[in-house]
Amino acid sequence: MKKPTSHTPNTITGACLCGTVQLEVGVPVFWAWHDHTRASRIAHGAAYATYVGCWRKNVRVTTGAAHITRFEDATTRAVRDFCRRCGTPLFYERAGSPHMVNIPRALFDLRTGREPRYHIGIEEQRDWIYTGANLVPLKGYPGVVWERPGRKKPHHWADMV
Repeated sequence: MKKPTSHTPNTITGACLCGTVQLEVGVPVFWAWHDHTRASRIAHGAAYATYVGCWRKNVRVTTGAAHITRFEDATTRAVRDFCRRCGTPLFYERAGSPHMVNIPRALFDLRTGREPRYHIGIEEQRDWIYTGANLVPLKGYPGVVWERPGRKKPHHWADMV
């Protein structure tokens, strides 16, 4: 990552959950995607991770670089960086793409210039993932919605014979 520079109109800022690590990236980012692979699912503790890919030269840690810890996966030759204080995933780098840095989309409140239209590892998608079913408010629990189970068709007496 480059040394901190001043914020310009062509950058957006992001931060980990506790705010200790702050970064900025040039926009528009190179691309964005949803990653359904087991490695990203486990690293994020979520059904899938959504990333933006940036040129390394366009990414700067502006605050908290000393609080970044690293996990290197010898099997996949990938490197994942996390905030040492709160555990937020920060960067995902692959040996095969030395000039790119992948950053969780959720770290940024503002638009990145790319919508996540691609899916990686879709064959690893879990069967319990939310896929857009109709949701309705759960009575008595404000802010909670749920997927109603499908209604069973009533049996017609003629079908039973």
